[in-house]
Amino acid sequence: MPKALPVIDMSAPVCCRPVAAGPIDDAAALEVALRLKAIADPVRVKLMSLLLTSPRGEENGGDLATTVGLSESTVSHHLTQLRNAGLIESERRGMNTLHRPRREALTALCTVLDPNCCP
Repeated sequence: MPKALPVIDMSAPVCCRPVAAGPIDDAAALEVALRLKAIADPVRVKLMSLLLTSPRGEENGGDLATTVGLSESTVSHHLTQLRNAGLIESERRGMNTLHRPRREALTALCTVLDPNCCP
């Protein structure tokens, strides 16, 4: 039987010393790995790209589904994974749910991987 990963709160940006600074502890490694796992899917990378380059700064799930050519339920699943990892935030407005990237979370993740990558 597969071993389930532990559940941790990933709503805040990842916060630990850079992995290049020396060995990190198990808890910090798990935080980084779960966030990387959430984005390690081509559809999710594409969704993040669309959200980061949106002229409005946010996008409707239905519009994202149309753009990537997948069903709304499939895109909703991917957006939930990104939201659970703290990489996006979503807001219900009437019948629509709008999604926007959490740039500070992405910057924090990049900085943890390589402190010289982000200004």
